[in-house]
Amino acid sequence: MYEDITFEVLLERMLARTPNDVDKREGSIIYDALAPAAIELQNLYIAFDVVMNETFADTANRENLIKRCYERGIELMQATNALVKGEFNMNIPIGTRFSYELLNFIVLEKIEDYTYRLECETAGIEGNIRTGSLIPINSISGLTRAEIVELLVPGEDEEETETLRGRYMASLETQAFGGNIADYKQKMKQLNGVGGVKVYPAWNGGGTVKLVVINAIWEKPSEALIKELQNEIDPLEDQGTGLGIAPVGHTVAIVSVEELTINVAMSLVLQAGFTWNDVATNIQSSLDNYFKEVNSQWADEENTVIRISQIESRILDLPNVVDASNTTLNGAENNIVLGVNQIAKRGSVIGTATY
Repeated sequence: MYEDITFEVLLERMLARTPNDVDKREGSIIYDALAPAAIELQNLYIAFDVVMNETFADTANRENLIKRCYERGIELMQATNALVKGEFNMNIPIGTRFSYELLNFIVLEKIEDYTYRLECETAGIEGNIRTGSLIPINSISGLTRAEIVELLVPGEDEEETETLRGRYMASLETQAFGGNIADYKQKMKQLNGVGGVKVYPAWNGGGTVKLVVINAIWEKPSEALIKELQNEIDPLEDQGTGLGIAPVGHTVAIVSVEELTINVAMSLVLQAGFTWNDVATNIQSSLDNYFKEVNSQWADEENTVIRISQIESRILDLPNVVDASNTTLNGAENNIVLGVNQIAKRGSVIGTATY
């Protein structure tokens, strides 16, 4: 805003206000007296510019954006700890600690005999382990099996600045109040493990609400997460009584998104000396990343689309791939329009490679 008010401009304006019968040349007494003041004024205008940017949410830095959000009751989402299911060959004391590579997990509660819920001691997405062998930190007599078998509630990193800014802006467009759609969306996204939600009011008569949920890593939530969310929002044993987050009189059903498995086949031209096995892992990872990108838009879109052009474009960016063509999704050379409550899941990936 004040980028045009420079040292030179300020000094020229100050000298212009000095009588013409005074020596104004560089090195003169009046010049040397005014120059330091012009520098300080320039610094003041720079500070003004910073203050102006930090005053408004669309240009504020992270620290000041957080303060601005507090004014609307919006809090920064802190990093959360992943919860996993562990299976053992014996019952384990609550509080027992195990390691998985560089991470530590602690036993929180018993699910059933030999099966426990464990929490990663490190907050964030790095604790989102689906399967793996655990090593006891302290020796446990008779233990022969200790494995992570399922990711129950994904951990999340601390909220990114632009995500927080987006939530602030959204709060200005729609007022969350007393169980309206905006209120449910806001409350649900503040719960651990939730990436997005679609709200269906009066889906089974007056006072009923259905919340369809995707987890924080843009996948189908586990049954354990759905159960926890149901207890938080509207416990099944006391539905409609207001003992959860839902208002009195609202009977809320929490359900997960549905997964549509998408099998991909394609014809590839590879660089000389490379085979399908050399590029298969990179192609699968590229598809996973694309599907996750599409799934992340699910809550804000009526229907998301898996596009052949996007798949081929991403595969062409991979090392050792010269060309990609004849791509089919579930056996057809057509894009797939996902259902309103569907997300994509990678199925088989088959490639025919030539050189």
